Amino acid sequence: MLIQRLHLHSFRRFAETEFSPVAGFNFITGDNGSGKTTLLEALHLLAHGRSFRARVRDGLVRQGDPALQAYVEWRLPDQSTHRAGLRHTGSQWQARLDGSDLRQISQLCEALAVISFEPGSHALVDGGSEGRRRYLDWGMFHVEHTFLPQWRRYTRALKQRNALLRQSGGRAQLDAWEHELAQSGEVLTQLRESYVASLQEHLVALLPQLLPAAGAVVLTLSPGWKRQELALADALLLARERDLSLGHTSVGPHRADLRFGLQHLPGREGLSRGQTKQLALALLLAQATQLAQTLGHWPVLQLDDLGSELDRQHQQRVLAVLAASGAQVLVTGTEPPPALATMALPVTMFHVEHGVITGPLHP
Repeated sequence: MLIQRLHLHSFRRFAETEFSPVAGFNFITGDNGSGKTTLLEALHLLAHGRSFRARVRDGLVRQGDPALQAYVEWRLPDQSTHRAGLRHTGSQWQARLDGSDLRQISQLCEALAVISFEPGSHALVDGGSEGRRRYLDWGMFHVEHTFLPQWRRYTRALKQRNALLRQSGGRAQLDAWEHELAQSGEVLTQLRESYVASLQEHLVALLPQLLPAAGAVVLTLSPGWKRQELALADALLLARERDLSLGHTSVGPHRADLRFGLQHLPGREGLSRGQTKQLALALLLAQATQLAQTLGHWPVLQLDDLGSELDRQHQQRVLAVLAASGAQVLVTGTEPPPALATMALPVTMFHVEHGVITGPLHP
C-alpha cells in the first residue's frame, strides 16, 4: 500500500496543507508543535476511525472552524488507485470512498491499512486490557472476514444483557440473550485464539532482532472466563446473580486479554520502559508482517518521534527490519535519528514549519 497524497483542511494547526510521501522511507522533521505528528495522526484517523492522541472533539478540529477534512489517495500493488475523504465535526462524520458515500466508518477503515508506533504505544504492553483487545481486533478485522459480523453480534447481545441486568423484571429475557451471547462469544474467542497463534509465529521471528534479551516468547489469549473449565453459557449462568447486583456482565470475550511470556525477562510489569517500548514495537511489526502475508502487501508503517523513543542501537535494528520489508514508512522527529546516517538508507526528507510542508528533499 502506497500513500500518494494526503490533503488536510482545518486539522489541528493546519488551515490547509498537502503531503505527498514517496515509496520507501519518508522522514518528516520539524520543531516540537510544528504539526509533523499531525500528518501521521490524520492517516491513523482515516485507517482506524480514531486518533492515537485524542478524541476528535478534543482538539483535532482547528479552533474556530466547524469541521476537519482529510482526503487521501493511495495505490495498491495491482496498480489500482483509490480515494477516500472524511469530514468530522467532533460529533458527526461523513465519509466517501472511491466516489461513494459510506454508511459505516468501518468501510473506510477496511480500505486503509496503517500501523502506527507513537509515544503512547507502550500502553500496548503496560496499559489496560482494552488496548490489547483493540490491537487484536483491528488485526482480525483486516485478515478474517468472519470477524466483524461475529464481533457485532456479540456486542449487540452484550448491550442487551447489560440493559436487562439493570432493569427490574428483566430476568425473564436473560436466557435468550445469554444464549446469543454465548454462541457468538465462543466463535469470537476461537477466532482470536487462531489469530494469536499466527501472531506468535511472526513475533518469534522478529523478537531476536528487536529485543534479543527476551529469549523465547509465548503469546496466549486470556479469553475472559475460565474457558478450560466452563463453556461460556455455563459461566454466564453461574455469574448471573453477581451480574445482577453489579449491573453489567462480568465474564466473556469483552474482558479478554493478551498475555506475554518472555523466557529471559520478567512479566510486563517488570520490564524497563525501554524494553516495554521494544516489545510494543515488535508486536506492531508482527501484526504488520502477518497482514502483509495475508493481504499480499504491506500496510503503511508510521513511527512518531523515533529518535526519542529508542536509543541508537535499537533504532538501527528497527530501521534494518523496516528496510527489509519494502513497506512505505513515515518517520517523524525534530532531527533525523543518528542511526539513519550510519546505515546509508535511501531517505526522502520533508520539513514542517509554521503549518507549511516543504519537500520532498533529498539529503
